[in-house]
Formats: sequence, C-alpha cells, structure tokens
Amino acid sequence: MHLNQIVERIDDAFGDEPPFTADGLSSGDREVLGRVFGDSGYQHYLQDQVNRQIIRDYLTNAVILGFLPEEGLERLTRIAGTCEGRSSLSLHMLMSSVEQAAELSVAPPPKKLDKLSPGRDSPPYMRLVRN
Repeated sequence: MHLNQIVERIDDAFGDEPPFTADGLSSGDREVLGRVFGDSGYQHYLQDQVNRQIIRDYLTNAVILGFLPEEGLERLTRIAGTCEGRSSLSLHMLMSSVEQAAELSVAPPPKKLDKLSPGRDSPPYMRLVRN
C-alpha cells in the first residue's frame, strides 16, 4: 500500500469536517478567507502551530510521567526556541514515545530538515533514509 493511499484512507475515515463558522459566509468573506488561508505564509504559520502543540503535549506528558528530568526539559525547550528547531524536534517526538524523552534530550540537536526528492522507484511522498 502506498503512503498516499494510507493517508486517503485515514482522511476518509475522519468523515466530513465540522463547519468553519456557525454563521454562513458571504462571497466577500470567502474571498478574503481564500486569500488568507491560501497564502504560503499562513501555511508556515499553521505548521508551526502544529509543531508547537506536538512539542507541548509531548514534553508535558514526559515530565508528568517522570520520563524527563528538569535539565532535559531545559535543553529541549532551548531547541524549541526556533522555527527550524521546532520542525525537527516535533518530527522526532512524533517518532518517539514519551518513555524515550530522556534519550531525546541527550542526543545531539536534531539536524536541519531537508525537503525530500523522491527517487524514480520511491513510493509517493516518501524516500527511505538509511542510518
């Protein structure tokens, strides 16, 4: 199964999205919203907000459950101080359980993320990176 098929299957399972507003929107409202939400700046803002939420939830759980000591929290919050740091850190957190938080806090700072360029035979949207 290809990655895009997996994502499509999950999106279909979510069903219809809830309405954006309780009141109807005029055509002028829709035009303004299209300009705002369609802008690349908004897309970067939205991704940064998602990254912040992932980091916030992960670190909160790790501390409350006793998997991350104070010095580990301090180090990870320093990394989370930049947009690039948040992008990389949230990706690592999504791939790690909170039980691994202490390991994440002593690992070298996450490397800068690079856009993937899938090879000819790679599944859609994915390129395997070997360690």
